[in-house]
Amino acid sequence: MARAPFQVLVYPYRRTAEAEFEFALFRRADGEWWQGIAGGGEDGETPLDAARREADEEARLPLDLPVVELDTVQSVPVTEFRDSHLWGEDVYVIPQYSFGIQAQGVEIVLSREHTEVRWMSYDEAHRLLRYDGDRTALWELLQRLRGHGPRG
Repeated sequence: MARAPFQVLVYPYRRTAEAEFEFALFRRADGEWWQGIAGGGEDGETPLDAARREADEEARLPLDLPVVELDTVQSVPVTEFRDSHLWGEDVYVIPQYSFGIQAQGVEIVLSREHTEVRWMSYDEAHRLLRYDGDRTALWELLQRLRGHGPRG
């Protein structure tokens, strides 16, 4: 399938024994930075379908795990993608849709795209993320998981 002009970002999360939340971040094999699961949509997929598929491909997370759809959408320059020429000269940025995926009791199995996965607190994950939009998505996920409103 051809690469669709959108991207997804997925944060696996779980609740600790202390009723806090932890998030899995992945160290990129090609860049050495930490991120959630990220990948492109394929033609005909919805962003939710792509999020589930990417979570399966990059971490072997089952396709039927509960997903939290987030409002956070980032714009990513097409120059970040090898196959962006397929979208033509009129596409400058593509949207990146964000999700959380409940991974309580699920073993993560890394793909070749990552060298390491680590479960961490919100504060540690927030500090390690490279992009502001990724931090915004993580913040939104934590607020939603805690049942807080946007200012709660």
